[in-house]
Amino acid sequence: MKLLKEYIQKNGKAVGTGILKVDSFLNHKIDPNLIMAMGEEFKRRFENDGVNKILTIEASGIAIGLAAAYAFNVPLVFAKKKVPSTMGDFYTANVFSFTKNKDYTICVSKEFLHPDDKILIIDDFLAMGNAILGLKSLVEQAGANVVGAGIAVEKGFQPGGSMLKEKGIKLESLAVIDSLQDGVIKFR
Repeated sequence: MKLLKEYIQKNGKAVGTGILKVDSFLNHKIDPNLIMAMGEEFKRRFENDGVNKILTIEASGIAIGLAAAYAFNVPLVFAKKKVPSTMGDFYTANVFSFTKNKDYTICVSKEFLHPDDKILIIDDFLAMGNAILGLKSLVEQAGANVVGAGIAVEKGFQPGGSMLKEKGIKLESLAVIDSLQDGVIKFR
């Protein structure tokens, strides 16, 4: 997506060879025009897949997920990283975050995922693919269907994208980074 790449080039910061900081427009301070355009782009890419629900993980995926849900005019559900005391019966999956170097047990209430759902998973970053696989597990536990995964920024130099495609997941990344060397961001 040209607009997202422009934002990354102008405002993104490569930290070492593995981290891309986009917190000034994507996942800390959020540019609403960019986010809504991303939602429309996900709608364009998945509009023929029968999406009736968007699923993401807290917290960075929520804004992008909401923009996609708005574009599709469907509900957004987000997996929580801690089970709230008010949640009764729920689906769970374990996800290891390489960013935080921590395991999370994510959960979604069983009342929000159903066997007739066709779910589009949305997330801000894709590196190793663990978050997407964890969300896919929740969907499968509900007997529902994952129609694909929409990613804002894929780290193409890490194995997540290839692994998800090998597992048969339709993957659409709006920007794929091939390298982060010497402060230079190179796109695929």
